[in-house]
Amino acid sequence: MRKVLLAVDGSDISDEAARWVSTLPHRNHWDLTILSVVQHPMVHDDDPLLDAYEKACAQDRQDAVDHYGKIAAMFDDQSVSVSHRIESGSPDETIVETAKAIAADLIVVGAKGRSQISRMLLGSVSDHVATHAHCSVLVVRAAGRHEYQNGFRVCLAFGIDAPAKTALREMTEIAWRSDTVFHVLSIASYLHDFFGVLPEDSQIVRQYRENLSHAHDQLLAVSSETKTHLVENEHVGEGIVTFAERNAIDMLVVGEKPRSGMSRFLLGSTSRYVLRHANCSVWIARKPLTQTEEEVSAEWQPASP
Repeated sequence: MRKVLLAVDGSDISDEAARWVSTLPHRNHWDLTILSVVQHPMVHDDDPLLDAYEKACAQDRQDAVDHYGKIAAMFDDQSVSVSHRIESGSPDETIVETAKAIAADLIVVGAKGRSQISRMLLGSVSDHVATHAHCSVLVVRAAGRHEYQNGFRVCLAFGIDAPAKTALREMTEIAWRSDTVFHVLSIASYLHDFFGVLPEDSQIVRQYRENLSHAHDQLLAVSSETKTHLVENEHVGEGIVTFAERNAIDMLVVGEKPRSGMSRFLLGSTSRYVLRHANCSVWIARKPLTQTEEEVSAEWQPASP
């Protein structure tokens, strides 16, 4: 991962997102673009409030410059090249378009905590960005993450498909602190037999175990405390969210295929469910559009049975 786009708006949650990024040590140099979006109202030249609008917009731009200095200071001692962009337009669309323009590998945005009712509502900036972005997206929530002195509790939702492999690769690119705890979680439906016993010798269970073991071995290179879990749940997304809540997870990681055309507007995927229902931060990993499925699979070398 090389290019990161961090969207900020001066709010506490966007500052929280910046702190998250600043605590992620990485193995490679990062080009970090901090994006401020200023919204300009559409008014006619003869509008009596035109001068007032222009002054307000000018003040917003100055506030963005001042706030950039605060955010940039968080990265003074890191291998990060920091730059600032101020764009005009709708925040959600501008973030997605800017990420494409700079060929970002990761977008970081903040999201407010969600109540049971607000989880059912669509249209937030983070929801739009996570749905329409061409690259990986980290949606930061403050809930459950207040002490940066302690290590991260990360849960990687893991399967055998290409998106899961992409998520695993992205996690191994971060030089996690020694006190980071990784949980590798696979959710499967109807694994038990007629008598309610998990058939450990079945082919499907062996396949899950083998893939969890491989992910475990890969993550040991970045975290000495890595645990694997095979959980049965009829609904994959629900199983992931429930596990995260019960284990006080700070960040959930899920893989997703890049979307194009009308498929971007289809709901119901596991990643969308997790994004809307999890109380913690969510990292949605997508392979680069230029990377083929074969190239992703080439990075995957599961252990032999």
